[in-house]
Amino acid sequence: MNSEVIISPEGNENGQVYTLIGAVGLLLAFTLFIHGGWFAQGLILFAGGAVCFILGIAKQIEPKVSFKINSEGIKYFHRRGSTEVHWDNIQRIDIPRVTKGTGLIELPYVAIKLKAINPVLDTVSPRLATGLLTEQRSLLMTAGAQANNEEALESYLNHEFMPLTVNDERYRGILAMFGRRCLMLDEHLGYHLYMPIDCLDREPEAFIKLIRELQNARK
Repeated sequence: MNSEVIISPEGNENGQVYTLIGAVGLLLAFTLFIHGGWFAQGLILFAGGAVCFILGIAKQIEPKVSFKINSEGIKYFHRRGSTEVHWDNIQRIDIPRVTKGTGLIELPYVAIKLKAINPVLDTVSPRLATGLLTEQRSLLMTAGAQANNEEALESYLNHEFMPLTVNDERYRGILAMFGRRCLMLDEHLGYHLYMPIDCLDREPEAFIKLIRELQNARK
């Protein structure tokens, strides 16, 4: 692969629009509050404006680029930092699916199963690891539900803060927590790393197809 593929999230383009709409809504709400007699309408405008404003700011602080894909591998950008996965360390990439009733449902992520988690733990920053641990609590609960075993989830939570040894490498603190989370998610959901689909510029299936084609082109 001689060139670099850049993936930018579509949602960032709407950040300024949401912020502007939110600011206008808040301004109108305060105007109604001041003049009185329109409290209910002002309250609705205030709530809607606040949601739009916060959403707009959140979108604007997200990285302008979410992925850089080159001959080395895939680099993922998050507002708290970045991490990289080399091609040789990718075992599988797909949309994670979980059992619900008699069928399967897709989770809103693109996920990567690694051959080894050590290269990621050796390069991910504690700040990014902390952010991912916080954001992916819903995945933790989903994994616990798939395990259908409260004791397994309780055991994981009891060991979450303990040091972790993987392939004779020992990790402590937040890196140990992140590594243990990756292993737990892989055990019950089938993948180590999870990127939300709203950081893509195309449908998840198209992104996965692109990654697979680029990976196969190296063989």
